[in-house]
This record gives sequence, C-alpha cells and structure tokens, in this order.
Amino acid sequence: ALEPLSVGLAIGVAYALTGYLSDPRFYCSLVECCPSAGHRLNATALKVQLDAKLFGQHLAKDVVLKAVMGFTNNLSPKKPLTLSLHGWAGTGKNFLSQILAENIHPAGLRSKFVHLFLATLHFPHQEQLKLYKEQLQNWIRGNVSACPHSIFIFDEMDKMHPGLIDAIKPFLDYYEHVDGVSYRKAIFIFLSNAGGDLINKAALDFWTSGKQREEIQLKDLEPMLSVGVFNNKNSGLWHSSLIDRNLIDYFVPFLPLEHKHVKMCVRAEMTARGYAVNEKVVQAVADEMTFFPKEQKIYSDKGCKTVQAKLDIHEDV
Repeated sequence: ALEPLSVGLAIGVAYALTGYLSDPRFYCSLVECCPSAGHRLNATALKVQLDAKLFGQHLAKDVVLKAVMGFTNNLSPKKPLTLSLHGWAGTGKNFLSQILAENIHPAGLRSKFVHLFLATLHFPHQEQLKLYKEQLQNWIRGNVSACPHSIFIFDEMDKMHPGLIDAIKPFLDYYEHVDGVSYRKAIFIFLSNAGGDLINKAALDFWTSGKQREEIQLKDLEPMLSVGVFNNKNSGLWHSSLIDRNLIDYFVPFLPLEHKHVKMCVRAEMTARGYAVNEKVVQAVADEMTFFPKEQKIYSDKGCKTVQAKLDIHEDV
C-alpha cells in the first residue's frame, strides 16, 4: 500500500504540473494564441520596421501607423479597421501589410489568424460569384469567432469581380454584433493597383510645381482616390456599398518611387542577403530599371518589384 505522505505528494506535484501546463503564458509559448483583450501594439517597434524597410512612402507610413495605433488602443472600437491601399506594383503595399500583420501576430502571413485572399486564385470564375460570396462570409464569420483580432488581406482587388467584396459589408458596418459575432476588433486590408495613375499624376504635378513629395498630404489625394476607384469598373470597388456607406476608413496612396528609393531597395536587399553594400552594384541595378515619364525619367515604372531578380545577375560581384 502507498504511504499517505507519498500519495499526497504525488497528487500535489500532479496538481502543480497541471496548473503550470494550463497556464496561458506557457500554453501560448508552444501554440499560437489569439491576442488577449488587453494586448497593446508596440508603436515604436512598428515605426522602426516601417522606417527601415518601407522606402519613399512617408504618407502611407504616417497614415497607417496612426490609424492602427488609434484602433488597437481603443478597447471598444465602433467598427473594424478597414484600409484600402492603392498604387502601382512594387511601391510597397504588400510589404506594409506584411509588416503590420507581423506586429499584431508574430507569425505574420503564416499565422492562423491572418488570412490572405488573391482574387485570381480564390475567386477566378465570374459565374460562381454567389458561391464565392457565401464562402467568404462563412470563412470570415468562422475565423473572427475564433479570434476577434483576425486580419483579412484582399490582394489584387483590381482583378476582383464587381460586387463580390460587398458580401462582407455587414462585417464592416457599425453593428455591435452580427448573428452573435462581433467584428469590431478585426482588420480588413484591400490592396489594389487601381488609382495608381491618379496618384502618379498628382505626384508628377507636385514635382512639376517645384514642391517636395514629402509635402503631399492625405487630403491632397484621398478624395480623388475614393471617387476614382468607385467609378472604376476594374477596381473591385466599382459602385461598392463599402464606399457608398463610408465603411473604408482610409484610402492610402502609395507614391511612385524615385531613383533614390530604388537604390534604397537594392541596399536593403543586399543587406538581407548578407552582402556588404557595394555602391557600384547598387548603381548598376538602379540603372537597369526603367523610369517614366519618358522625357524626365523620374519614377520607376515597376517600383522595387524587380530589384531581387536584377540583383541576382550581380551576385558574383
């Protein structure tokens, strides 16, 4: 027979071990957990990352940083945060959304609480629009039920079938609950090339008038951008109730990148690969990029999108 002292000691150890293993701090060190209600975003860390990795986008960095910090610090937001990022390819829209996701869910795009939708992959067929709407609603409902702080990123909005995105309108509106689920702490991000021409023209107008790009403010572009994508059949937001009902909190413009910004991208890529920064290589890669307008050649027509590929051919150097 077991001694009473031994039995009591074993029970005590088992109880303590069970308590330790069930402690959220230990459990969440092994398994990804949804952030707690009192979780606070580290504004300093987010700003440092944006400054170090996102080039030439003073406006986007400022708007998104303030919007996200204001939203996450609000214990009882009235609606989800909804951002629509616009600009030509290679200007940093995907990059910014990834950095933001990583600062809320450390696993970033690998997190089970971050959901990326690609229009051409997930919603390819116009004739299945009704099915896509139902699937999208069910997916968002299920994931927000599991984690109120879920992030949903919709890429290639300019390739999305008109009317599809309106399926999520109830989740973005000012409702406390929809079928018993609160969506108020979720974040929705739309990425689109639509509106890029408008942004580029405005940036060129500033340059022509002798103003610095850093003087461009959100009020100079946002009204024009929201109207432009609303009336653009290839925006994914054509005549969308999300715009009509003012459910998109910010239309964030990404400016075309200048020669100096392309060089910053090259240096950052060299550093990321563990190379010493070689300014001759930096210049060579930048010189291989194409710029517009044809006469002035101010802005890169692909942003920094092909920097990695072009750097590959200089690896021997």
